[in-house]
Amino acid sequence: QVQLVESGGGLVQAGGSLRLSCAASGTIFSINAMGWYRQVPGKQRELVAVIRSGGLTTYTDSVKGRFTISRDNGKNTVYLQMNSLKPEDTAAYYCKAEGVHSWSSLRDYWGQGTQVTVSS
Repeated sequence: QVQLVESGGGLVQAGGSLRLSCAASGTIFSINAMGWYRQVPGKQRELVAVIRSGGLTTYTDSVKGRFTISRDNGKNTVYLQMNSLKPEDTAAYYCKAEGVHSWSSLRDYWGQGTQVTVSS
């Protein structure tokens, strides 16, 4: 059974920083990509950043230059360093592991979400 556990959310003032972590546990042979998505009530979940197994990264335009995604393949962990936070970054942030190859399957997994609130 593969699980994703997120941590690092919280309340921060505008201009501040937070670091999110997401660790995948279980018997995992490989993970193709790991990423972060966010969602506010009433809106669709949107991609924030993704990092692929080779290190290629993609960011949504609104976070470029402020957020940095990184990955520790040995620990099956992905990080999101968020700097210069803005009130519009307030959302529930979800970790996603894509193409997880385990004993029994090859599929995607989602974390439970962690709330990030940026006050003005």
